[in-house]
Amino acid sequence: MTIWNITQWNITITILIFTMNKTIYSKDHKYIVEQLRKARQEIGLDQSEVAKMLDRTQSHVSKVESGQRRIDIVSLKEFARIYKKPIDYFLK
Repeated sequence: MTIWNITQWNITITILIFTMNKTIYSKDHKYIVEQLRKARQEIGLDQSEVAKMLDRTQSHVSKVESGQRRIDIVSLKEFARIYKKPIDYFLK
């Protein structure tokens, strides 16, 4: 690997990290995770119970709810189904 390739790779990683942080920590993302936590609590489930229903780990659910993990539309639909909420409940 040449110095140019290493430098180019570092720049790419920096751009990806910046883009990812911007997406994960946006106001819209924060709203979604707040609504996910609220919906789970309203239905009386803990993270472990939700994780079992999703065939995931409790850690996965925790990271989603804390905003550390991005959530795609398919996963959001699964959460909505479990929490018996319309998908727009989680969106502004």
